[in-house]
Amino acid sequence: MPDSQPQPSDGATADSTALLLCGARLTDGRIVDVRLSGGLIEAVGTAGSLSPHSSRVDLSGYLLLPAPAEAHGHGDTALTADSAGPVSYETDDVQRRATEAALLQLGHGATALRSHVRIGDVQGLGPLEAVLQARRSLRGLADLTAVAVPRLLTGTAGADGLAMLRDAVKMGAGVVGGCPDADPDPSGYAETVLEVAAEHGCPVDLHTHGDDPARLARLAAMAGGLRPGVVIGPCAGLARLPRDIASRAADQLAAAGVTVICLPQGGCAAVEQRGNAPVRLLRAAGVRVAAGGGTLRDVSNPVGRGDPLEPAYLLASQGGMRPQEAYGTVSADAREAMGLPEVRVEAGFPAELLAVRGERLSGVLSLAYSRIVIHRGRVVARTSAVREYCDSAAAVALELPRQGRSDTCP
Repeated sequence: MPDSQPQPSDGATADSTALLLCGARLTDGRIVDVRLSGGLIEAVGTAGSLSPHSSRVDLSGYLLLPAPAEAHGHGDTALTADSAGPVSYETDDVQRRATEAALLQLGHGATALRSHVRIGDVQGLGPLEAVLQARRSLRGLADLTAVAVPRLLTGTAGADGLAMLRDAVKMGAGVVGGCPDADPDPSGYAETVLEVAAEHGCPVDLHTHGDDPARLARLAAMAGGLRPGVVIGPCAGLARLPRDIASRAADQLAAAGVTVICLPQGGCAAVEQRGNAPVRLLRAAGVRVAAGGGTLRDVSNPVGRGDPLEPAYLLASQGGMRPQEAYGTVSADAREAMGLPEVRVEAGFPAELLAVRGERLSGVLSLAYSRIVIHRGRVVARTSAVREYCDSAAAVALELPRQGRSDTCP
C-alpha cells in the first residue's frame, strides 16, 4: 500500500486547471516549458514551444526538479523543544504541531510526508487521531501518512500494544512501525509488526540502531518477500561494526529488499544514537538508501529547518555522494521507499515538482532560498528571498544587487 494512492484521472475528479511552467532549467541544462494538467505533466517542450491553456508561471532562473519527500518525520513531537513545561499531548496541540511541521516541510518542497506517531501508554491513540486530523486538513496541499509506533508488543505488557496497533490501522494509520530495540524481545517485536502488516497489507517502517548483526539477519529473513515493503532506519550503529560484518549485514538486507532510511542530521526520538548509516557501503551492496529529516526541534534535537534538501546537502558534503545521487535520496529514493509513483520531468508523470532558484544542483544544495512548490499540478507554496548589498565599490564592480538607499549602511 503506497503512502498516497494515485488520484483518479476521470474528468469528474481530476484537477482540470492547466498550468504552464515557462523557461525552467532542467538538470541536463535544457531550458524548457512544462505544461501541467489534471495533476500530471502533460507536455515538456523547448522554451516558447507550448501554448498555455490558462495560467502560467515564469521559472526563468529556476532549476526544476522532482519534488522531494520527507520519508522520516515525527509530527507528534515536532516543535516542542522550547516548551516551558511538560509537553502537551492534547489532540488540538498535537494536531497544531503536526500541521505546522508539515507546512514548514512543504514550504521547503516536500509534497509527501511520513510521520511516525507514538501510540499507547497514557496518550493511547490520541496523538494518532490528531495527526490523522492534520492529514485531513492538509489535503490538497501535501500528502501526510501516519506510522503507528507502539512501545511494547511482546509478553504480557505487549498485549495492549498489539491490540492498539491493530486499532491504529483501522483508524487510518497507513504504515505500521515501532522500535524493536526498546522491547525485551526485539525479534519478537519485529515479527509481530510484520504479521500485522501482512494481515492488513501495510508497509513496515521500523526504528533500529542496526548495531546487532544477528538481529538484522533475523529481520532480513522475516522481511524477505513481504509486500508492500519493509523500511528500517536510521541504522547509525551499522557504521560502528567491523566492515566485513557490516558488509554481510548489508548483503542480507539487499537480498531481502529492505530499504534503509538514514538520518544525516542525527538521531530521532525513538533512536537516540547519533551518527549516520554507512550509506556508501549499503549502496554498494545494492540496498536502496533514502534520507529523512528525523526529529524537528524536540527534546532529542532542539534545532531543525524541516528542509529535505539539508539531508541531501550533508550526504554530498560529508558522505562523498555526487549532488545528483544525494538529491535522489530525498526525492526518487524516498518516494520509492514510501511506495509513491516515480516522478520525472517528463510527460505522463505526476506533477510533484520543486523549482529552486539556481542553475546547477550543487548550487541548489548549497544555497536554496527561493522556491516554488507544486503538488498535484498546482502551486501550493512559494518562498522568495532578496539579498541586497549597501552601496560600495565592490557591489558596483561585481554588479551585485544594491539597496535602494545608499545611507542604509554606515
